[in-house]
Amino acid sequence: MNTPVYPVRWQNNRVLLIDQNRLPNEYTHVEISRVEDMARAITTMIVRGAPAIGVAAAYGMYLGARDLRTTDRAEFLSQLTGIGKTLRATRPTAVNLFWAVDRMEQTAANCAGTVAEITEQLLVAAQKINAEDIETCQAIGAHGLAVLPSSPEQLCLLTHCNAGALATAGYGTALGVVRSAWAEGRLARLYADETRPRLQGARLTSWECVQEGIPVTVIADSMAAHCMKQGLIDAVVVGADRIAANGDVANKIGTYSLALVAKAHQIPFFVAAPLSTIDFSLRDGSLIPIEERHPSELYQIGETIVCPPGIEFYNPAFDVTPAHLIQAIITEFGAFPPAEIANLQHR
Repeated sequence: MNTPVYPVRWQNNRVLLIDQNRLPNEYTHVEISRVEDMARAITTMIVRGAPAIGVAAAYGMYLGARDLRTTDRAEFLSQLTGIGKTLRATRPTAVNLFWAVDRMEQTAANCAGTVAEITEQLLVAAQKINAEDIETCQAIGAHGLAVLPSSPEQLCLLTHCNAGALATAGYGTALGVVRSAWAEGRLARLYADETRPRLQGARLTSWECVQEGIPVTVIADSMAAHCMKQGLIDAVVVGADRIAANGDVANKIGTYSLALVAKAHQIPFFVAAPLSTIDFSLRDGSLIPIEERHPSELYQIGETIVCPPGIEFYNPAFDVTPAHLIQAIITEFGAFPPAEIANLQHR
């Protein structure tokens, strides 16, 4: 396929989402014309990945505003707040969602025109968020390349979950770093954790690599320590769903254990994320809300039940990696030690 992947696109007066639940077996789009359908798409992970969720939520705000039947400015803004509340309730951990909704609400509040003019500006704002995210990811890729280990000349990188084009507006955060390394001849191979329970690494990261001819090896999550001990991994690069002001990082469940293993093997561990993923209002990672998802993600794979009946389940979607395990957080403004990201607040 080797064509750019855009999981969220505005086309013909509606949003097109790549249905990520059907990959890699089926590449198809879902058309979204109502905010209720966008909220459902985010909740059911048709669209996933913190930056992509933010872009989708921005368009969702416009779709909801477009359907409002009032010309009174105050009433319009009040109802728009309700739309924002609906979207915020879809995924509690990914802060880009909240950032995008806040930005859309601020756009509406700052527009002095009619309701029709405000609605038009909301579409412009959503499209701007979309375009900015692609530029941001390309900058993250360039900055990430600059801080990767200088030797060997060609690196073997390990990533967890999917922080690629599918998780953003395009190009990717962690996978953006991988793409940049591949383009510059610095990547020998990417190892991708399968990422239980939803297998985003096996299904999505590997799919993206295949599209571009990037050498990729999928491993079970439990194999990372063995691969590191065997000298197969030179660095780890992951994405993030929310970063606290002290540099603690919430990312897909399993990231914390991967960081611990990397530390034990003296392998650098990097986090790649846009500034919008940093939640400066949270002192540390203990304050990050962790989403718990339905136990069916654990006991069922496709149509196959893999656990006996009558047992209990615990299915947190994310964990928090302490800042001291992270060598650098790679943003569109550069790569910084976690202790320094608080300085980015007013960028």
